[in-house]
Amino acid sequence: MEVSTITAILDTTLGVVLTFVAYKTGQIIWKYTPYSYPNARIRAMEARLLSDQRIEELAESKNLQNFVVNLEDSDYGERLTSIEKVNLKNIELALELSLVDLLELMVKIMPKRVKGFFELLLEEWDVRNISNIVKAKLSNLPAQDYIIPAGRMYQKVKAMIEAKTMEELLVILEGTEYEEPLRKLLLKEISLEEFELELYRLHYQKLLNYATSRRGEEKTILLEFVRLLIDQKNISSVLRAKSASMPSEEIKKLIIEGGSLSKVTLDAMINAEDPIMAIGELEGTKYGEIIREVREDIEQGRLDTVEIALRKFMIARMKELAQFYPLSVAVALAYILEREREIRKLKAVAKLLSDGIRAEKIKQIVGEVA
Repeated sequence: MEVSTITAILDTTLGVVLTFVAYKTGQIIWKYTPYSYPNARIRAMEARLLSDQRIEELAESKNLQNFVVNLEDSDYGERLTSIEKVNLKNIELALELSLVDLLELMVKIMPKRVKGFFELLLEEWDVRNISNIVKAKLSNLPAQDYIIPAGRMYQKVKAMIEAKTMEELLVILEGTEYEEPLRKLLLKEISLEEFELELYRLHYQKLLNYATSRRGEEKTILLEFVRLLIDQKNISSVLRAKSASMPSEEIKKLIIEGGSLSKVTLDAMINAEDPIMAIGELEGTKYGEIIREVREDIEQGRLDTVEIALRKFMIARMKELAQFYPLSVAVALAYILEREREIRKLKAVAKLLSDGIRAEKIKQIVGEVA
């Protein structure tokens, strides 16, 4: 073989190798680099999460004015100090809006390939606002008292508040995914409870569709996040329906598709005699261990402890994924869940301070809220 031929073969081989190396390098950069900045920023924010000791100190605030002052140097300071009149309603609103601020920040800093997921998470305020307006209008209550000034459809929400009739609400929602559920409600084809559930069903389906459209570990993490959300909703709905002695056929209508629990498990829960028997059907699933821990509370009728346990489970799972995939969307999702838990605690402290409850009792109750 001539020297020139050998040289040509080596050049070709070297070119293939270099192309392969460049391809793999590009994959690694595409996969991890976009998360370097946002996740470093989130790690810094994690350091500002309020400790249990800080929460206990807030319980000793004695009144809502001191509560606001004591949070001035926290991530809630800007929202709380902008309150014109300090009262429980305005504090709860400021805390809620701080969570909206956080999601909007995620939309800005997260990689383009996942920021759409956080935009969809913001749509939950649309669901809550539309549901609350419809319920308020049907009860002849002032709708403006039940909305949060947030969400992707806030302009329509404001128009809905001013609507004089239910038919006007339908016109305002025309062309949106929420038009058909409201039409069914007005035609009495579904109940108010089913209407609200239908809005959440649409919301979760959009989250599922988005998660399914991703690839690699992003798809894995986002899908698990949404399925855990749906499981929480389904387990809570079944237990509360059982507690209210609702017929099985009616409970089936409350189930949202797409969670990780099998149809067999959900059907067994739905057809169980009571909440305790229903929760027993979760033995053998990933929720078996945490349900055993709260069984005594369930027997005493404290279904809220199940919801708290499920939220803790979800936070623990997302933190586990964040450790396994440190340069991924799991870091942001775990942090959002931690902030939601923190906000629930702060709302509880504010409510108890407003009710004039003693500090020691507040500490005890808030410790159970997480």
